[in-house]
Amino acid sequence: MSEYRLKELQKELIDILNGKIERPAREAQLILMHSFGCDELWLMMHKDEMIENANEIINKAQRRSLNEPLEYITNRVSFYSREFFIDYGALIPRPETELLIDEVLKRIEDKESRLVFAEVGVGSGIISIVLAQYLPNAEFIAVDISKDALKIAEENIKRFGLEKRIELRHGSLLEPVKEKIDFLVSNPPYIADDAPLESNLSYEPQNALFGGKIGDEIIKKLLIEFLNRDISFFCCEMGYDQRDKIVNFLSDKVYGNIDFYKDLSGFDRGFTVKAIDE
Repeated sequence: MSEYRLKELQKELIDILNGKIERPAREAQLILMHSFGCDELWLMMHKDEMIENANEIINKAQRRSLNEPLEYITNRVSFYSREFFIDYGALIPRPETELLIDEVLKRIEDKESRLVFAEVGVGSGIISIVLAQYLPNAEFIAVDISKDALKIAEENIKRFGLEKRIELRHGSLLEPVKEKIDFLVSNPPYIADDAPLESNLSYEPQNALFGGKIGDEIIKKLLIEFLNRDISFFCCEMGYDQRDKIVNFLSDKVYGNIDFYKDLSGFDRGFTVKAIDE
């Protein structure tokens, strides 16, 4: 069929997605809403309208049927009740990472204080952007080894008008950060190199997923940076099975204390380590 009414096109999308993803009707609706820049009510009110660009929309459903993430197809992702731009160069933000932001904010009594943050592995920029909105006087240095990720972060930073408070730098770990920083935050790659992945993850940047042969190598490098610099706090996301490895790594190190937090499923998901009080 070359010409479709909207209701016919919606049925076609559902048929394409049926048996391939969990919620074919809802995702067909989301693809249409994105394509027309509309809401659910508009779709209901225009169901008999003829559609000109049906093939383009059908192509989006076909991509989704191959398990390509919807976020990359629509270039939109929701995080911390905000909408961000996303593309192939950056990892798609997960709800679990919202907990990382919660843990950081818990440890800042004075939200008006002038703190300097460094974020390693800025990706799409979502962590620094949300923190900057809650901490109006804080400054952020956001680092990533991927130039593609930095371009995506730059787009989001511009959309939220935070160019003057979040500075992007290209490089590995804290190598490009020479300044004194108060808080280090990161959602680093922490999956072991040989770990099997779900098919949808093949679309995401692999250097944002794999953390080394064991998986925790980058986390340990960041811990060394934290211990060697005068940094007050380091808050980091981690794998569910990495708690003991991190505790063992820190067993002969000098620091204040470490607190682990769990995700909504009850798995260990991250930690905050505090420098020793002077």
